[in-house]
Amino acid sequence: MVSARFLAIAGFVVSLLSAAAAAWLIVESPGAIQDVGQYVPPARTPGEAIAVTVRPGQSPQQIGDRLEALGVIDSATQFEVLVALLGYQGMLQAGDYEFQAGTPALDVVYRMRQGVLSTRSVTVIEGWRTEEIADAVAAQGIPRQDFLAAARRKDYDFDFLRDLPPGNTLEGFLYPATYPIRATDTARDLVQRMLQAFQDNAPSAVRETAPRGGLTFPQVVTLASIIEREAKLEEERPIMAQVFLSRLDLGFPLQADPTVQYALVPDAGSVGESGYWKQELTLDDLEVDSPYNTYLNIELPPGPISNPGLSSIIAVLQPADTDYLYFVAKPDGSHAFAETLEEHEANVEMYRGQ
Repeated sequence: MVSARFLAIAGFVVSLLSAAAAAWLIVESPGAIQDVGQYVPPARTPGEAIAVTVRPGQSPQQIGDRLEALGVIDSATQFEVLVALLGYQGMLQAGDYEFQAGTPALDVVYRMRQGVLSTRSVTVIEGWRTEEIADAVAAQGIPRQDFLAAARRKDYDFDFLRDLPPGNTLEGFLYPATYPIRATDTARDLVQRMLQAFQDNAPSAVRETAPRGGLTFPQVVTLASIIEREAKLEEERPIMAQVFLSRLDLGFPLQADPTVQYALVPDAGSVGESGYWKQELTLDDLEVDSPYNTYLNIELPPGPISNPGLSSIIAVLQPADTDYLYFVAKPDGSHAFAETLEEHEANVEMYRGQ
């Protein structure tokens, strides 16, 4: 008669062999995930989240034991075997993870290798305004108004916020990236993480670079936020920065369409059919009474109009060396630049009519 102990051991061996086979298939089979960066965790299923903290330097055995003790996985040994078979020793990322009971060990290994703290996340796109971020956050279960309120607060401890003009929100400093959302996260937690990402990606060496024209760093971000909305090609960002800086030096209005688009939507209730960024501006639109309208006002807007990526900020700090004063969009998204108004008007006639 087969003992219960023998069956338990046999079952455990089978589970290890299954794990090994799964790992081998992932690593060796054609079309399988070769780069862990391609891994996408399965959708979250209903159930209470289990918080697991992985500290730097913890071994797979220590992590596996903790996961098994909390009920995240069935077998710490299986977890260790998978880590070894996949060659991930020393590669599991520290962090505060969120799992559900009974998560497959292979999924846990992949998430820890990639640092996917939660199966829920929100991605902030370069050039989004805060309201667009709030919409994306709301889709993940955090109330939109809570996020907007958190993004208006000034009690975050970051040196780059100290020079913000009174009345300005955190627009411009919510860094574009993908952020995990855990069950315990609040709107303030997310805003804090976005500001921390801004500090990490635009370090003090960048923030202390003296731009041409003596702009403050908030003004640098303001100009970068305009470039983020204007530029489609990476190589055009420094050229646009030079154009705008030259126009500021000469006392010319920037005449940047995105600032008018921003001014037309002062709040979510006025989005209407055109969305947050109205594509076809009318002459009446260009007359909108707003300090953000750079057709009517010579100076920079009072604050950023979007949340720019690092390359747009660097472009303002390191503009191109040209004499351009004008540019117009081509149908393919690139721009035609000009030094004189006559050249610019010829470009407008050539490309606006296409």
